[in-house]
Amino acid sequence: MSNSDHPGTSASSQPLLHQKGKEIQEFGTVNQVPLGLSRDARLYSCQRLNRVLADTRMLYSLYKKHHWLMRGATFYQLHLLLDKHADEQLALVDALAERIQTLGGVAVGDPRHVAELTSIPRPPDGVEEVPAMLSRLLSAHEAILVDARDAAGRVAALGDDGTNDLLVSEAVRTGETQVWFLAEHLVDTPLVRL
Repeated sequence: MSNSDHPGTSASSQPLLHQKGKEIQEFGTVNQVPLGLSRDARLYSCQRLNRVLADTRMLYSLYKKHHWLMRGATFYQLHLLLDKHADEQLALVDALAERIQTLGGVAVGDPRHVAELTSIPRPPDGVEEVPAMLSRLLSAHEAILVDARDAAGRVAALGDDGTNDLLVSEAVRTGETQVWFLAEHLVDTPLVRL
């Protein structure tokens, strides 16, 4: 019995479930969009942005993991700080992905694909000591900052000022500020002077 056989049921109100479709754009390609940038410039920018995006998604995940697993005398402060940084990284993830899409590319989306592309080492599954967690975050930041600065210079040389601006104004500046806040927690100073 079809939906049209039931009184008061419209065939168009039933969701079309379990649909299958073909891939309409492959990862690593760019569509032609009228941005005044060559296909090669847009393709290169998308490749570099996807690398930064994959690493930034891993950094976001590290922040959430360490936020949940924080320990010790500075638990509360670091728990809040790491969550704030995670939120800022998540906003950066969205900005990077949207720039890739704007350029006609395909942003890396699936976490399994991110894991294949990232240069950020996988952390242990368990809990590390607090200084090790903070050091792991700092190392991830440094890897992203080195790559983002290199990418910014190269895409600028290709005339892609929009990608350059995103990488410098958001990826680099956000990363540098977060590094500063994290590194200060690794200064060997007593919590209280007696």
